[in-house]
Amino acid sequence: MYAVIRAGGKQFRVAPGDVIKVDQQAPENGNIEFTDVLAVSGEPGALVRPEKGARVVGSVVEEGRENKILVFHFKRKKQYKKLQGHRQPFTAVRITEIAFDGQKFTAPDLPAAKPKKEKKEMASKQTGQKAKKKSRTGAEGKASKSSKSRTDKGTARAAQKPSKKK
Repeated sequence: MYAVIRAGGKQFRVAPGDVIKVDQQAPENGNIEFTDVLAVSGEPGALVRPEKGARVVGSVVEEGRENKILVFHFKRKKQYKKLQGHRQPFTAVRITEIAFDGQKFTAPDLPAAKPKKEKKEMASKQTGQKAKKKSRTGAEGKASKSSKSRTDKGTARAAQKPSKKK
């Protein structure tokens, strides 16, 4: 089950439970309703142009700004350069419901978020893991063969070379 909607001059293929980023829109009670539905698929392989009553409802997950893009204007031979940054505001929307022709498809509820562990527990756990790893490798401060300085190799070769006789 999916629908094709138009929002902010772009088209999105959405299904219940999908999260999309649209241009910033003002939500009503935390929900956004998309009435410009271009196509709907109620069953696999069937794509229908909906009647006027089709709508897609979503709940706002996040509002923010995209990464910065640089706009650089340049005119050659005129010593003209202009650099400007731009961050596009967006609204992240989770599609909760698609309704058309008396049918209604809803997204499953999100699972409850697990509470985060305290920082003290995490820090003690990480130090314990590091100690275990060191004991397994057996490399507490020992220099490996590859990390030895290479200066003694050069002097050894010089000592082995026979001197040139004139």
